Amino acid sequence: MRRSQLSAVLIASFASLSLLSVAAYAEWPQWRGANRDDISKEQNLLQEWPAGGPPRVWMFENAGVGYSGPAIVGDRLYTMGARGGKELLLVLDANTGKELDAVEIGDVLENNWGDGPRSTPTVDGKFIYALGAQGNLVCIEAATGELKWKKSMQELGGSIPTWGFTESPLVYEDIVVFTPGGEQGAIAALDKKTGEVVWQTKDVTTGAHYSSLVVRQGKNGPELVQLLADQVIGLDPKSGNVLWSSPWPGKVAVIPTSIIKDNMVYVTSGYGAGCKLVEIGDDGEVKDVYENKVMKNHHGGVILLDDHVFGFSDDVGWVCQDLKTGERVWRDRESLKKGAIAYADDRFYCLGEDDGQVVLIEPSIEGWKEHGRFTLDPQTDQRKDAGKIWTHPVINNGKLYLRDQNLIYCYDVSESGDATAGN
Repeated sequence: MRRSQLSAVLIASFASLSLLSVAAYAEWPQWRGANRDDISKEQNLLQEWPAGGPPRVWMFENAGVGYSGPAIVGDRLYTMGARGGKELLLVLDANTGKELDAVEIGDVLENNWGDGPRSTPTVDGKFIYALGAQGNLVCIEAATGELKWKKSMQELGGSIPTWGFTESPLVYEDIVVFTPGGEQGAIAALDKKTGEVVWQTKDVTTGAHYSSLVVRQGKNGPELVQLLADQVIGLDPKSGNVLWSSPWPGKVAVIPTSIIKDNMVYVTSGYGAGCKLVEIGDDGEVKDVYENKVMKNHHGGVILLDDHVFGFSDDVGWVCQDLKTGERVWRDRESLKKGAIAYADDRFYCLGEDDGQVVLIEPSIEGWKEHGRFTLDPQTDQRKDAGKIWTHPVINNGKLYLRDQNLIYCYDVSESGDATAGN
């Protein structure tokens, strides 16, 4: 990699950010968006799709293998992919799909379900943080284009889980937080500028699984919430001390990101585990509101909207669930097979993992109400037999971004239809 080229790209990107308001650029700087809830604040989007779906603006064909999603800040798209045996942080022009540069993270993870990185980079002002599937966490300084620091999960006592490290690092104030797992402490916080260890949860030693941390604003201050294979916990971000914990019967792989609603935390995972809602008291006392099998979400994610949870439940279908009672409101087993979900401007964007169908539906409590669909075309020839289309949809700046391994697609979903066309 030519450092001067990367430096110019990142400096230009950072300069563009400084000219934008926080509301304008902080739309999708990390996994599941600014609030890690998969809710885009985009407006003025198409409410009905034409036959064949919205127009494609561009398609990038050299993202390499992997399942990493996009973080989009200003006119830059950051993602990861594996090419030539190396995992890379990729920088693309979000409007045209042109590759601007790439930063090496480490050696590629090889896996029967698909090689390459799984997580989404996190953009925090002038720094970019990315975690490779082998466990290499890097920090790139945008102002200089330099690798600021690098830390491996193995240095912190972690070991590579079955499907690789998939967690997207969380930046909170002056720390970057993630889950190496293991006897030295399941969750760790590093100084985001230096990479030095600030704390590690030595009293919690669960092995790393696949969920990403979120922030909850509790009555007594902020908390870091993580779903582990054996429990859902809340941590003090300053010390890493456990503030509360509730058991979780995780099986095989615990993946979906926790959902936060006031003093409630909702978790779900697949392989028959189910879902659970806990209520956190002002004194840190944890109360189980319910635990059932209505939602058994594998890795397509769930979204909370107006006190209802939407997503795909294994062996059940697409589900709308009442958050507070846990009761199923409706399910649909026929309209679309298993997949991922995203939200923007009064519409859900559902992506079928098997066939690449993309469906626009209403966020209705009355049932599946469809407003258009199309199928990704072309599809990759680099996906392994056991792999599927697992990268979640992202909606930003009037565009819908999708990925199938080496292929990244950009569609114009704005009402005005004036997205800049690329090559």
